[in-house]
Amino acid sequence: MRFQPFMLVGAAALLLSACSNNEEVAAAPPPPPPGAIPGSVAADRDGDGIIDGYYTADGIYHPNVQPAPPPPPPAPTQVGEKG
Repeated sequence: MRFQPFMLVGAAALLLSACSNNEEVAAAPPPPPPGAIPGSVAADRDGDGIIDGYYTADGIYHPNVQPAPPPPPPAPTQVGEKG
């Protein structure tokens, strides 16, 4: 039995293993910021189910403009009921 073919195969395996490309596995992305809705840029910070704002690509939160509060009720009149 000749050992030369086995030695040749072993040497070739050692030489080729040095050329193997060891790529790093990508790390998992960081968790979304608090209140972020997965798969979108929308954010529900208080958890009531209504979108409160959005996140930009750099992770900064921008609130939606809140609507103006309703006007106060009218003042009572001086005429009123007499009793």
